[in-house]
Amino acid sequence: MQKYLNKIICGDCFDVMKKIPGNCVDLVVTSPPYADNRKNTYGGISHDKYVEWFLPVSGEILRVLKTDGTFILNIKEKVVDGERSTYVLELILAMKKQGWLWTEEFIWHKKNSFPGKWSNRFRDSWERCLQFNKSKNFAMYQDAVKVPIGSWAQSRLKNLSETDLMRDEAKNKSGFGKKVANWLNKDTVYPTNVLYLSTECSNKNHSAAFPEELPSWFIKLFTQENGVVLDPFVGSGTSAVAAKKLNRKYIGIDMKREYCDLSESNLEKAGQYQYSLIETEAAE
Repeated sequence: MQKYLNKIICGDCFDVMKKIPGNCVDLVVTSPPYADNRKNTYGGISHDKYVEWFLPVSGEILRVLKTDGTFILNIKEKVVDGERSTYVLELILAMKKQGWLWTEEFIWHKKNSFPGKWSNRFRDSWERCLQFNKSKNFAMYQDAVKVPIGSWAQSRLKNLSETDLMRDEAKNKSGFGKKVANWLNKDTVYPTNVLYLSTECSNKNHSAAFPEELPSWFIKLFTQENGVVLDPFVGSGTSAVAAKKLNRKYIGIDMKREYCDLSESNLEKAGQYQYSLIETEAAE
């Protein structure tokens, strides 16, 4: 296992992951090519063949991930012939049959999304970050991603009613409830499952580089220092850079040599990396 750690491996991720020992990765966070997108980057995968293409990859991820590990899949739908393709929903259902638990869904809201208009819709300003697990008992460190409580607390907590001092059960009998008084004297609170992050605007010489804050947030939430983070579609190396800056070990894989070299360069620029690039066949 040691020979794979803190390395960018050039090769097909399915072939590379087959050589990695099972049950050894704490977090997989990745953004594979979306259906029919990145044609100039990776050739593109048709929406009606996407599930068939991705299931072997998710099967290997299932094998290498620890029992208490987490898989975060950044993906989005596309419009085909004027309606939303269902390939993401089909993939979720197929992965559940494969043995995955679809535990949660986070939404990445792109704060700086460029406006646009089509005849029957507007531009998307969000993408899915799907959380999959092997077990319901997965590692999660919620305190690591707390956020400032916000200005709402100044007025809302100033004069508490009798109801605010007790657990108020939801009126729809859902079983959920809240006790507003719990937030007294708190400076930080737990976030929601909507992440408000800007898109990557700087030129990273890659068609789909996501912001470093995105993998960083999930790395802090689902791993601790020295944990192992895998990105099988590492691209420009953003998740690897984020892992290294947070004192985690990383494994980055990409099938295109130019992007492996780009990852190396970005890691080197970050001052976080000792040069080491190995070919797929050298990883045997």
